[in-house]
Amino acid sequence: MSLISSVIEFGKKKSKELKREVGALYFAYKRNDVAWYAKAFAIIVVGYAMSPIDLIPDFIPILGYLDDLILIPLGITIALKLIPKEIMEECRKEAEELFKNKKISGWIAGGIIIVLWLILILFIINKFYNK
Repeated sequence: MSLISSVIEFGKKKSKELKREVGALYFAYKRNDVAWYAKAFAIIVVGYAMSPIDLIPDFIPILGYLDDLILIPLGITIALKLIPKEIMEECRKEAEELFKNKKISGWIAGGIIIVLWLILILFIINKFYNK
């Protein structure tokens, strides 16, 4: 096996793990036994991971993909430290079942992302105009 194919396989494995963790964070966000600040951080990470809008656009050479390679895993790591391990294990099982049993519609995911961005924009506008 060549080095390139090994790197590709490693990337695919890590990509699947990140997808599972993002799904688990979404399920953790929906739970009542997770602290509000952990929920808030988790939904920000999920929203950024699923969002087509990046802090640094992907068309910028190297930097465009570095934000995805650094920010998403860093966000996931921080969110995992905020949520108890037992809860995350349950959420990972839920996420695995979801990805195993059915495909998530791109339209549904896109709609959720658009709603999250609109809420964020409205919140910012409200803060600036109601000082």
